[in-house]
Amino acid sequence: MAGVRPNRAVLLTVTCLGQFMVLLDNTIVGAALPDMQHRLHTQLTGLQWIVDAYVLLVAMLLLSGGVFADRFGRKRLYLAGVAVFTAASVLCSLAPTLGWLVAGRVLQGIGAAALSPASLALLAAAYPVPQERVRAIGLWAGLSGIGLAAGPVAGGVLADAFGWPAIFLVNLPVGVVLLAVGLRHLRESRNPDSPAIDVPGTVLSVLAVGALTYGLIEGGARGWTAPTILGSFAAAVVLLAAFLAVEARRAAPMLPLRLFRQRLFTVSNTAMVVVGFALMGSSFFFSQFFVYVQGSSILRAALQTLPVSLAMVVVSPYAGRLAARYGFRIVVTVGLAVAGLGLLALGTVHADTGYGNVWWRLTVVGTGFALTLSPLTGAAIHAVRPQEGGLASGISSTTRQIGAVLGVAVLGAIVRTRQAGGASFETGLDTAFLAAGTVTVAAAAFTGLWLSRSKSAVESAVPHRSADPDAVTTPNEVSTR
Repeated sequence: MAGVRPNRAVLLTVTCLGQFMVLLDNTIVGAALPDMQHRLHTQLTGLQWIVDAYVLLVAMLLLSGGVFADRFGRKRLYLAGVAVFTAASVLCSLAPTLGWLVAGRVLQGIGAAALSPASLALLAAAYPVPQERVRAIGLWAGLSGIGLAAGPVAGGVLADAFGWPAIFLVNLPVGVVLLAVGLRHLRESRNPDSPAIDVPGTVLSVLAVGALTYGLIEGGARGWTAPTILGSFAAAVVLLAAFLAVEARRAAPMLPLRLFRQRLFTVSNTAMVVVGFALMGSSFFFSQFFVYVQGSSILRAALQTLPVSLAMVVVSPYAGRLAARYGFRIVVTVGLAVAGLGLLALGTVHADTGYGNVWWRLTVVGTGFALTLSPLTGAAIHAVRPQEGGLASGISSTTRQIGAVLGVAVLGAIVRTRQAGGASFETGLDTAFLAAGTVTVAAAAFTGLWLSRSKSAVESAVPHRSADPDAVTTPNEVSTR
């Protein structure tokens, strides 16, 4: 036993650092978007693709990543994910054009979709005792979740000092260390009883959401009635119908549609889409507001956006406890209402609004969303059988990522449409924040009416220590099923 502990310590360090790198990339890019726009000579549409190319691949491949880890080996997939993510980061940093950068972001998303689930699967397999596993996952979530708060500051500092390529190069030394240590110290594990890989479902889901995203992002630039845009929307509908048909007939689908017969599961995942939509969609514009509307430097803008992530890091550990005490419905509804009101308040800020009248609005937004993430994941897990908890958590994370893809696309389209009508960028941002706030408040009313109250202690929500549900339970806790 004495010889096992050091290996566990190395395993915990390696998995935490890998997930830290993935979460850091979720927030570090936002701070560098103004510099990317200036140096790459791109418009808002290009910035949307830089963000959504990454999030789209993570969203659509996350569930399959867990199955791949179980079937082909968790160590193997983790190291492959690290290698792809690191190489893609170098490609991003060297990208001479927007096209190359978007290609690099696609590869980063593929690497993250392998790395993230495999890291937690490795951890779960190494800690078979439930109490030890909960503590390990809590530590993993807390340490890796620091990446969320560190991202804006790190992105602002690096972009301001060295330019936007530096935000991707920072992954190179981390990736090299993880590969060297992982090859030497990680032990292989797999689940021989894991289900078959749902290749048709995975391909159709990527194509369906990709076609919808293309239409939403490019529609603002090409015109909503352009043949390519109408064609992309039509293709999205056809591909989505094909995906649902395939999933309904497969013995082991990546998305078991029967789970959505449970109202708690359906409502919690619907609300999670809204959370991803409003949180990621609004965050996309935070740095741009401070730089382009209020004239801040890139570094100062990064610091000014900190109240959102700091509020989420501080409040998130208490969200699961509150849900266990008061029930999912109350905590989620209050959280959505608070976040929605914060976004509506952001829709009234202007170029001459002092920061003293802005930071508290950002704090309100972060606090509200922090109250929703863990309880919504816990509600999804609570709605299914215990052996399906990992799958339910993975679906919850996936729906949040899908919402994030749509949030960046739709809110960006709102800004572009307003500008095309002669409005200023500031006016477009106000409209986007108001739209996000309205959708979030509507979701609060929806969960208040339909999200079932938990009648028992919600152990599944308690381990959540991070603002990101991926940092708590992912689709890959397959060793606990």
